Amino acid sequence: MMYTTQMDAARKGIVTKEMEVVAAKERLPLSELMELMATGKVIIPANKAHTALSPEAVGAKCRTKVNVNLGISKDCSDYEEELQKVQNAISMKAESIMDLSNFGKTREFRQRLVAMSTAMIGTVPMYDAVGMVEKDLKDISTDEFFAVVEQHAADGVDFMTIHCGMNRKTAERIKANPRLTNIVSRGGSLLFAWMEMNNRENPFYEYYDRLLDICEAHDVTLSLGDACRPGCTHDATDAAQIEELITLGELTKRAWERNVQVMIEGPGHMVLTEIAANMKLEKRLCYDAPFYVLGPLVTDIAPGYDHITSAIGGAVAGSCGADFLCYVTPAEHLRLPDVNDVKEGIVAARIAAHAADLAKGIPGAQDWDDAMSKARVEVDFETMISLSIDPVKARAYYESSTPECEGTCTMCGKMCPARTMKKILAGEDVSIR
Repeated sequence: MMYTTQMDAARKGIVTKEMEVVAAKERLPLSELMELMATGKVIIPANKAHTALSPEAVGAKCRTKVNVNLGISKDCSDYEEELQKVQNAISMKAESIMDLSNFGKTREFRQRLVAMSTAMIGTVPMYDAVGMVEKDLKDISTDEFFAVVEQHAADGVDFMTIHCGMNRKTAERIKANPRLTNIVSRGGSLLFAWMEMNNRENPFYEYYDRLLDICEAHDVTLSLGDACRPGCTHDATDAAQIEELITLGELTKRAWERNVQVMIEGPGHMVLTEIAANMKLEKRLCYDAPFYVLGPLVTDIAPGYDHITSAIGGAVAGSCGADFLCYVTPAEHLRLPDVNDVKEGIVAARIAAHAADLAKGIPGAQDWDDAMSKARVEVDFETMISLSIDPVKARAYYESSTPECEGTCTMCGKMCPARTMKKILAGEDVSIR
């Protein structure tokens, strides 16, 4: 092979099969796509070992992508249910799945996931460290941390979230500027605890080049995690968050020197008026690297409905430059999501992503809306349902309530404005009796 990573290929002018697929999906000329990839503004997460992958691009001028989190925990360890979530996520057109398993036979599940998934796969190796190494957190060595990373890369995951920016300086900033919710990143909190208990630097920051070696060898995209993302609206855009973001920008440039693809993870919880500024800060401080956001959740008071608080923030974030939305389910903050929760989270995130694409003028986005509008003006319910983001639910609603007048719905019946205008413009009389 004449290249190491997709970024390396783009810089050398080599067209990969992944680039060809992505260019067609995004309606981008290959030359433009490769230029964006060469400068780090677009990534194609595609591990060399993930043979089932249908590649996707994340970044500038590309459709806003959606990630689905799933995986087993100690309290909920039904592998078959998690695999059902995987199948549902793929059928509902999510572009990415993150396996956040942290208990039991994580490798077996991860390998099955990679083998079956056409969507890109992400993991957080830190979650797997305690179980794989079979030691208490304090006793895990640097070599053992990196052994977990190496295993995930060898298993074929396309991107890994690693909290490299949580260094001693950032940790001191956290302690000097108390938050309402401290650190809410699971991986970030584990690293913070390890650093404090051992009085050591973050091994992924201290030995960052070692991490880049692994990513370059397998073409794993490095998702630079935001350990200091705000866990509530009160903590948004504080000193620790910005300090870490500056560090992530520095680490981004070092990764690019090795042709390692990078995306930046972002907030978190914040009020609506802070979202646009945060998107601009990330792009400026991280040199326009693709931005992957969790939400943002725009209020903290809606447990059971956080797929909505997230979708509101995600639509705004996407319209202001975010490239990748991590879904949030109704179960967020309450329990591991079930199959239906996952569906609700995906639909909400996909609506937010499409709303952002409309705002950004992404090719094809307006065409979808226009097709729906044409079906509505023709009172063509079958086409409307087929174009729906969730056709199953749309059909169930339509068929659950039968109108007196055929070709309408029970909202308006014979007073349907689309029906009225269609008839009158065709020279027909209109009767509403």
